[in-house]
Amino acid sequence: MFTRFAAGALAAASLTTLAVAAEASHRPVRWVSGGAVWSTEDSAFATFFSEGEMTDRALEAGIYNSGWTADEVQEGMTKTYDVDLLGVANFLYSADGVAFLDDQTSSYFPYWQKKKTAVVALRSAIILDAVDGEISSASIMSNLPVDFRLNDNGTSDGAQNVCKAGLDAPQSTSLMSWYVFLPACVQANQILPMEPASVAAPVRGLW
Repeated sequence: MFTRFAAGALAAASLTTLAVAAEASHRPVRWVSGGAVWSTEDSAFATFFSEGEMTDRALEAGIYNSGWTADEVQEGMTKTYDVDLLGVANFLYSADGVAFLDDQTSSYFPYWQKKKTAVVALRSAIILDAVDGEISSASIMSNLPVDFRLNDNGTSDGAQNVCKAGLDAPQSTSLMSWYVFLPACVQANQILPMEPASVAAPVRGLW
């Protein structure tokens, strides 16, 4: 189990290590299909989250192919969830948490080092977002330490494992749908620190 300081320090250390590969402009999604790459800047996502306006063609296509309306994606990705920083860190550093992160980065992972650093990169983004006791899809995205790619090329087919049962494609596989449900899944799986057992008050004597 982690202390709050340890959880934050580990996330910061992960971010520092990964930042070596970061570029000047932050592109949280680089859509890779075959030999083509379309990049969406974080500014395009920020405009969409705040105003609902799509200023990037790749983002517009991603939302159109998500299985949700633009309004639903905007609402879902800006919704906040209350979390406990230690609970989030305890889960994401556990064996189950590492398996979860690996599963959740099946086709979406760092642009340069790909699956090699996927678990560390996504985990650091989630933990850094959880420091203030809240997480959201939009803020997890803004905390990604490096450019990420949605890879529909070679070993990855561009499909994500959306953490929500009962959905049909494309809602069950699209990147925007994956982002919408990610924070709720983290909230549901956090391992909260055990409260200390109450200690019975000593019995006072008659004198």
